[in-house]
Amino acid sequence: MGVAMNKQHYFVKLIPPRPTFAQDMTDEEKLLMQEHVRYTHENFTAGKVLLYGPVMATDGPFGIAVLEVADEAAARQFIENDATVQAGLNKFELCPMRLAAARGLAKET
Repeated sequence: MGVAMNKQHYFVKLIPPRPTFAQDMTDEEKLLMQEHVRYTHENFTAGKVLLYGPVMATDGPFGIAVLEVADEAAARQFIENDATVQAGLNKFELCPMRLAAARGLAKET
């Protein structure tokens, strides 16, 4: 299946509040992150998110997603409706992306 011609792609970087966030988040932060995961997966199931997940960088993990949406306004709406952003916990960077190709995960047999 090819890339939808009327969709645009955006790279999103989720920037946690501190490099040690994955190890030392509070109970309240854990609840917000659970909501973030639920919300992101819901949008993945709806086809707005092509891929997402944490990146285990040596200077501190961060999250990434690639969105497939109508336009930048839709990408910003996705970000602004994330509970962790609304709470002021996580910050995001958003960049337009030219998707050359994408492959689904290989199914395990």
